[in-house]
Amino acid sequence: MKKLISEVESSQVEVLDEFYELYAHYMVSWKDENLGKESATISKFVSFLFPHGSSSCQKLRKFVVPLQCSLNMLAGDTGCSIWPSSLYLSELILSFPDIFSTRKCFEVGSGVGLVGICLARVKTSSVVLSDGDPSTLANMKVNLGLNGLCCLSSATATPERTKEDLQTVECMHLPWESASESELEAFAPDIVLGADVIYDPVCLPHLVRVLSILLRPKQTHSSTHSFPGSEHVEDANHTNDVDNGSHGYKARVSECPVAYIASVIRNIDTFNHFLGIVEQSNLSICDITDELKPMNLLPYMYSYNRSSIRLFTLKFK
Repeated sequence: MKKLISEVESSQVEVLDEFYELYAHYMVSWKDENLGKESATISKFVSFLFPHGSSSCQKLRKFVVPLQCSLNMLAGDTGCSIWPSSLYLSELILSFPDIFSTRKCFEVGSGVGLVGICLARVKTSSVVLSDGDPSTLANMKVNLGLNGLCCLSSATATPERTKEDLQTVECMHLPWESASESELEAFAPDIVLGADVIYDPVCLPHLVRVLSILLRPKQTHSSTHSFPGSEHVEDANHTNDVDNGSHGYKARVSECPVAYIASVIRNIDTFNHFLGIVEQSNLSICDITDELKPMNLLPYMYSYNRSSIRLFTLKFK
């Protein structure tokens, strides 16, 4: 109703009073029904709208992601809310599918699972989603099911699947402070992702330790390696450019894993603290916000301020 009213108003057309009254009725009744519910949830639909000819892998003009979210963010359910940087990373993945397709991807602090759902959309080799909060993890599994994805728990040997043709996404409980080195090394991802994970100074040392382990260069290499959009890579030190056909950006493809971290810098002291820990951890960080800009796939979402988000890459030095 809100979207419809906004579009009519922006077209300089008069909105019928009945629409305003109906919208007000829905808002008041929704508030009354959920007032005082500590674990109240709401269903949201995030619709990514693609322009014509934007990507060869997109057969449809629209990709709709249903999500179950929390209404009680201030009471601690932050992982069950949709954060701006997760929208940004999702747009990035859908705008540049060649960077992520056929790669092993691992997300830290996965929240509602939106980024992971978009990774599955572009046909990554594997997707591992992680979160340190059990209730967030349970909600994430619900969202994967809503989007036709099977959830493979790290604690089980077989996926919880009902149809053999469903794509599988692995979910794991991963408190950063207690994650074991051997557990993380076993994943050996090509790409690590994180959205709005730079927020708590107390958690930052544990986050950087997790990133450092996941980003360590692989210890074993075959003689040649093939990556999407590039020629064979002869060894771990050789890189090739993958031209993604937008904004002049070329992704560096190599055996060294890379992390894409999107974040709104809400507190400069906290962010500088993060930079200091990264420097001490033998990682390099680069701001590529101006180099790799996703398409505006959420033009109707007026509350989503894309300009407030910075995109960083982290690699082992």
